Amino acid sequence: MSQWYYADAQRERHGPIEADALREKFRAGEIDLGTLVWREGMQQWQPLSAIADELQLITQASTGIDLRQDYAAIESGEAVVARSAAEANSPYAAPASRPQDVNPAAVQGGLVVQAGFWKRVAAYFIDYVILTTFTYIVLIPLSILGAIVGGVSGGSDSAAGSIGMFLTLGIGYLIIFVGNLMYPAWMHSSKYQATLGKMAVGIKVVRSNGERLTMGRAVGRFFAYILSSITLCIGFVMAAFTERKQALHDIICDTLVVDKHAFTDHPEWQQQGLGTVTIVILSLAGLGLLCLIGLFVLLGVAAAGLN
Repeated sequence: MSQWYYADAQRERHGPIEADALREKFRAGEIDLGTLVWREGMQQWQPLSAIADELQLITQASTGIDLRQDYAAIESGEAVVARSAAEANSPYAAPASRPQDVNPAAVQGGLVVQAGFWKRVAAYFIDYVILTTFTYIVLIPLSILGAIVGGVSGGSDSAAGSIGMFLTLGIGYLIIFVGNLMYPAWMHSSKYQATLGKMAVGIKVVRSNGERLTMGRAVGRFFAYILSSITLCIGFVMAAFTERKQALHDIICDTLVVDKHAFTDHPEWQQQGLGTVTIVILSLAGLGLLCLIGLFVLLGVAAAGLN
C-alpha cells in the first residue's frame, strides 16, 4: 500500500501515512484540497484536488456532494473564503497554503531513486578496504608493542608477560571496535550523509522521509547492521528484494539508501543506472575475489603435493 506525505499550513512535511489516514485528516478538516501531497512514484508534489479521484475523496465530505465542479475554483483562488470555524473546516474553503507559499525544503523529493543492491555492494567494498587498512594500522604496532611488553615483563610464559600482552592487544581491539563504530555513525549523521564508499558511488543514507540521521540513530544502525550480518547475511540480501531496497538494518532503523541528489533541490540529477564508478569498483572486487580463490587453490595443490 502506498505511503503518503503532506505539507501543512506551517510549511512542515508530515508522513509517511496510509491513504486511509490521509482521507481521515481530510474529513476532519486538518487538510484541504489545496494541501500538497506526494507518494513514491509521483514526479512532483501536487495539490490534494489533483489526486482526489485516486484517494476517493469525491464523496468524502459529510454532505456526500461531488466536489469535482469546485476544483477549478479552489485552485484558481475564486472559491468563497470561509467566514466561520465551521466553514474553515469545509472542503469548499480556500486552501490554507498555496504551492508557492510552501517552503521548498518541506516538499523536496519527487522521484526518489533508491540505491540498488549492487551499488551498496560497491560502497561496502570500498569501506571494507578502508576499515581493514585501519585495523592493520592499529593492530600491527600494538602487536609489536605487546610482544615487547610481554618480553620486558618476563616473557609470554610468565603471568605478568601474558597479562601485559593481553592488555595491549585488548586496547588495540577496543580502538578498532570504536573506529568501526564511529566511522559509519559519524559519516552518516554528517552533512554528507554517507561513508567514503557511498560518496564514491553517489549514494547516501537518510530517514524514510528524507531527513538526515541523528548520531543516535546512526549508532543504532551500526548495531542493527551487525544483526544483518549474523543472520547469515540474509539481512543484507533483503536489499535486493524489498520494495524500497531496504536491508534488515534499514527496516529496523527506518532508513533508506538513496541517490545523493534525492531529497534535494535537484532531484532531476539522480542517476538510475549503476554508473561508471560502481561498475569499475565491482569489476575490481570481482577480480580480487577470483585472485584470492586462485591463491587458495594453488596453496591446496601445493599442500597436496607435499603430502
